[in-house]
Amino acid sequence: MTTPNAVVRVKGFRFSALSVGIKKDGRSDLALAVADQSAVAAGLFTRNLVRAAPVDVAAERLRAGRARAVLVNSGCANACTGEAGLAATLSTTAAVGRALGIDASEVVPASTGVIGALLPVERIVARAGELAAGLSAENHPAFAQAICTTDRWPKIGHALVGANGATLLGIAKGAGMIHPDLATLEKQATLLVFLFTDAIVERDVLERSLIEACDTTFNACSVDGDTSTNDSMIALSSGASGCRVEPDELTTAFRTVCDRLARSVVADGEGSTQIVEIRVRGLGSREQARAVARTIATSLLTKTALHGRDPNWGRMLGAAGRAGVSFDPALARIAVGGVPIVERGVTLGTEAEARAAAAMKAESYVIELELGTGPGEFSYLGCDLGHGYVDVNAAYRS
Repeated sequence: MTTPNAVVRVKGFRFSALSVGIKKDGRSDLALAVADQSAVAAGLFTRNLVRAAPVDVAAERLRAGRARAVLVNSGCANACTGEAGLAATLSTTAAVGRALGIDASEVVPASTGVIGALLPVERIVARAGELAAGLSAENHPAFAQAICTTDRWPKIGHALVGANGATLLGIAKGAGMIHPDLATLEKQATLLVFLFTDAIVERDVLERSLIEACDTTFNACSVDGDTSTNDSMIALSSGASGCRVEPDELTTAFRTVCDRLARSVVADGEGSTQIVEIRVRGLGSREQARAVARTIATSLLTKTALHGRDPNWGRMLGAAGRAGVSFDPALARIAVGGVPIVERGVTLGTEAEARAAAAMKAESYVIELELGTGPGEFSYLGCDLGHGYVDVNAAYRS
């Protein structure tokens, strides 16, 4: 993981950011990433039936498998804004296209912020030239900062792709309304993820690596159980390094960076103080284990117990029991932070729970549930739920 101000150069890409007054406090809120030449592109988007205009436009434009630019605004989701919202997306991307000298169809939009608010089209159009003029290969930290909303920090990560000198840069935002359910174009707050690589890859390889990396990272994490109207995950490959990589090398790099970014998003959960990995094993299939882990990670009773550093295993086991998966509770084994507290479905006593409570004081730890002898296992990232979450979201539009 890079620090916010670290410089990571990905050949063939430039970045810029500025403020157009969408955010009330004057922070930067408009970001642009541009490929010097047409880039191979793929995307995954929210499966929420209520989808923002930029999601629909981005999904349609990425069907071509190529793109030149990504235009992102924060502070306004441009969701549930009807025909005016669609017109706003088309107008702003067209203005950026003109400023760059490219067709509007090559500009992929993304938005995050308040639902129901319409983009300030005039202000964005008026600053499109300035946004384009500020592009720099070293300006990705500004891009990362500009896409933040309630984030306490920007999320940036990078990795080498294979052994031939190609680079992958990942940038994400998210802290609340985080329970991603991202799918391919064919399947069809906020999580935004942008992956830029200078490796030479074909479009089908790029999309497949994106899907496989997302499955065990962003699609396996949750802050509050709410899937956004705007969740988008977009990958672009410039090929400017001249290095052709194997599909498994790209997938490994994607997984590495996406895992780091997902952990940073969950750690930044609104009001959260810890990140917790729920590991479930012993069930009949991987999908059964995923269902149980997801149910525990999103259980409000479990999450509030985590905030109080209370190893309340009854809440965890109760959540597992309503996940729609068959298992024998009498076989359950549970450990918190490496401390066993349940064996064969019954408590190991107050001393064991006291040791587990001490382990829960860490900023990050693992909860393990073994619910049988089957081959199915899965890990899901979650966090605690504290008073800060209510404070942030009760005043979000105020």
